[in-house]
Amino acid sequence: MFHLIFGIPWLVVVARFIQPLPWVWSVKIALGLILLVASQYHLINRLSSGSVFSPEFPRPLIIAINVLMGAILLLAMFQIALDVVSIVITPFKGRFPAVPVGIRYAMGIAAFGLAAFGVSQAIRVPPLKDIEITIPGLPAAFEGYQMVQLTDLHISRLFDSEWAKEVVARTNALNADLIVITGDLIDGNIESRKQDIAPLADLKARDGVYTIPGNHEYFFGYEEWMAYYRGLNMMTLANNHAVIERNGESLVIAGVTDLSSSRTGFPPPDVAAAIKGAPEAAPIILLDHQPMEAARNAQLGVAVQLSGHTHGGMVLGLDRLVARANKGFVSGFYQVGGMQLYVNNGTALWPGFALRLGIPSELTRITLRRGS
Repeated sequence: MFHLIFGIPWLVVVARFIQPLPWVWSVKIALGLILLVASQYHLINRLSSGSVFSPEFPRPLIIAINVLMGAILLLAMFQIALDVVSIVITPFKGRFPAVPVGIRYAMGIAAFGLAAFGVSQAIRVPPLKDIEITIPGLPAAFEGYQMVQLTDLHISRLFDSEWAKEVVARTNALNADLIVITGDLIDGNIESRKQDIAPLADLKARDGVYTIPGNHEYFFGYEEWMAYYRGLNMMTLANNHAVIERNGESLVIAGVTDLSSSRTGFPPPDVAAAIKGAPEAAPIILLDHQPMEAARNAQLGVAVQLSGHTHGGMVLGLDRLVARANKGFVSGFYQVGGMQLYVNNGTALWPGFALRLGIPSELTRITLRRGS
């Protein structure tokens, strides 16, 4: 599917941008072929590694391909906009206007420049984002309690061990009470990823590190990865919960499986099971990778839901389409009934389309506050 989606912009670029350039045909054909290879990145991944989600090429090559993919998409958009303008003014000029070559060069430079910047924003170690969540009835012992949310790490050849080490170092420097990871930790099987994910074993927080599965865990061996996470000093929550205690008062951290689990024969997300037996007076913070079921979760007495999955929409404009696919939830805070939902933009994102323009990644520190 992805190679077909990216093939259409390539056709637009070749037919409407490259073909009219005043270059020799050999150069135009060479450029078209280079962009064709980039547009078929996902097909090449599937043929080489068995999965569109796990590129197993050198990191610089993955970065370069993502820049070219971004440039293809942006250039196709610029060319379509130019053609629309040309069609509008055609009746006034009496013919379809010739486009000065300088405009085409400017479009090409802008597309490649924006793509390179967008990829650089996608692959950086994210900056700290501080947020506060006020919870009615939060026990006094948890006033000022600090959590770090990591999500959508997508540990891979793009987000490799060096990147993971820096994320761990910045996270540990925050000296948080608790670290939660809301799914999509990896892209690849254990054999391919064990060196890249190894730094996560060094994550430290007073009350531990809790993680849940995202949809990508189910692409690469759900049971094997969940067991492997436990070997990295993470406590896994899959339709169950943990109770954090302070001075005789409690806070519940619950976690569910991902919505994609039902398509793979594993238990579907079950919030009722996850919170069963939890202390009645304790506020519940739910870790749910996808935000789509927030309304249902709010009806079960959850105080706060922390999610990821959307990557914030990645690009301004595209985020509106991503929101439509996630019941309107894409980035930031939402009030859903009596529950607060926070959708994290992601610590990283899928290496198959690593581009961020106007929607930054985040390393998120959450401070809990008491509310009436």
